[in-house]
Amino acid sequence: MKKQHRHELIKRMIKEEQLGTQKDIQDRLEKEGIFVTQTTLSRDMRELALTKIKRNGKLFYVLAHETSSINLLDLLSKHILRVSRAEFTLVFHTRLGEAAVLANAIDEDTDERVLGTLAGANTLLVICKDSSAAAEIEEAIHSRI
Repeated sequence: MKKQHRHELIKRMIKEEQLGTQKDIQDRLEKEGIFVTQTTLSRDMRELALTKIKRNGKLFYVLAHETSSINLLDLLSKHILRVSRAEFTLVFHTRLGEAAVLANAIDEDTDERVLGTLAGANTLLVICKDSSAAAEIEEAIHSRI
């Protein structure tokens, strides 16, 4: 199966069902006759920019660009373990694999205080417009975590 077709299938499943774990997604793929390793599925999820949200007490995956109805700071606060600031930059520490997904959500957002992001596996660098913008975002995150 081509990666593009697998990605389309995962996106459809995410939109139609409330899948909350990688195992849920992997099981659904297997029901469709598609067998992937955990590594491949993790890569697919990063490339598709899937992120988890909580609605009505349930955590499930959505496409990051569909989080516009969700407050970005609320989304970030659910995934950030620590935040530090150096001048106009913020460093967010997350669980393994979540930094890139959060970077996609931030990059999709239209907050003029943020110029861009750079993500590793569990560390996210957010480059802000200036020091005061970074301080505002840092304070907002600290008040939620």
